[in-house]
Amino acid sequence: MPHVPLFVSEKFKGKSKNGLYGDVIMEIDWSVGEILHTLREQNLDKNTLVIFASDNGPWLSYGKHAGSALPLREGKLTSFEGGVRVPCIVWWPSVLPAGKTQTEPAMTIDLLPTIASLTGGQLPEWEIDGLNIWPLMQVIEGAKNPHEAYYIYLNKNELQAVIADNWKLYLPHSYRRISKGQPIRNDGIPNEYEMVRLDKPALYELSSDPSETINLYIDRPDIVEKMMHLVALARADLGDSSTNTPSKNVRNPGMITSRQTGL
Repeated sequence: MPHVPLFVSEKFKGKSKNGLYGDVIMEIDWSVGEILHTLREQNLDKNTLVIFASDNGPWLSYGKHAGSALPLREGKLTSFEGGVRVPCIVWWPSVLPAGKTQTEPAMTIDLLPTIASLTGGQLPEWEIDGLNIWPLMQVIEGAKNPHEAYYIYLNKNELQAVIADNWKLYLPHSYRRISKGQPIRNDGIPNEYEMVRLDKPALYELSSDPSETINLYIDRPDIVEKMMHLVALARADLGDSSTNTPSKNVRNPGMITSRQTGL
């Protein structure tokens, strides 16, 4: 709903102090509240897991129609934290602790196996990328993400970044950012982009530097070595167009055929 083009019902039009985008967010907030209220009213709240999250960071070129990722760097269509780190709220009264924050990284690819485990569902026979992160959702002390790493691919199978623990390594790549000197728009029309090249690898420690301002690539060769080992594993598995590495295990997207649907 907060994706351009923006629309809001008459009930919330002009009600926020942050223009049309603020109105939209206000309506989303209200509508989620209505869902939670109904769950309580129907005595379903203690048997319902609610997950509220976003798919990616804000589309910054749309200015005040897009929100902000600050203090994170950049936004949608980049592999920087502003493009891939999103809010996530998990709610399950009497099961999950209230008011807790989980700082371990996770991804939406992990929701399928987690929910399947909770419901006794059977995972598909073919390989999937997600893993069960239920201990992270429970904020169990000492719980760690079960993945060795997360890999960020963009631009036709280009490996751009690797996240492991709280470290993030960027490989050389080009990305789009808003051209400098343009006013912040508030009319739903995007600003112009310019292509920028990250010529050298960069390493950031995300827990202490979520804004990705301090490049530790030179200072932490030990971490770089470990991360480059992960890069080699990813390239061997999924390939990398930036190095012309062919993929061995890239799988076709799932699809439903007419035979399966009976059409």
